[in-house]
Amino acid sequence: QVQLVESGGGLVQPGGSLRLSCVVSRSIASIHTMGWYRQAPGKQRELVAAATSGGSFDYADSVKGRFTISRDNAKNTVWLQMNSLKPEDTAVYYCNAFTWPYSDYPTFGSWGQGTQVTVSS
Repeated sequence: QVQLVESGGGLVQPGGSLRLSCVVSRSIASIHTMGWYRQAPGKQRELVAAATSGGSFDYADSVKGRFTISRDNAKNTVWLQMNSLKPEDTAVYYCNAFTWPYSDYPTFGSWGQGTQVTVSS
């Protein structure tokens, strides 16, 4: 059973920054696409950023230019650098893998606990 451990969330003011980490309990070197998802209250989980093992990146329009995803296969870790945070970024953030473009069907059978990001004055 693969475990996903997200961390780095917290309470931040609008315009602030956070850096999220996702540690995977298995090698991710052979996983083509890793992604960060978020789920806000009353909304469906959505993909916000993706990184392929080949060095390609993709972002939801809502976060483009503000968020940066990165991965280190040697550390089995994926990061999400979040800058210029807005209140609408408030959500629980999760990581997982998927086969592009089917982000609604994650590779790993279970989700981690996620990490709460709250952007508020």
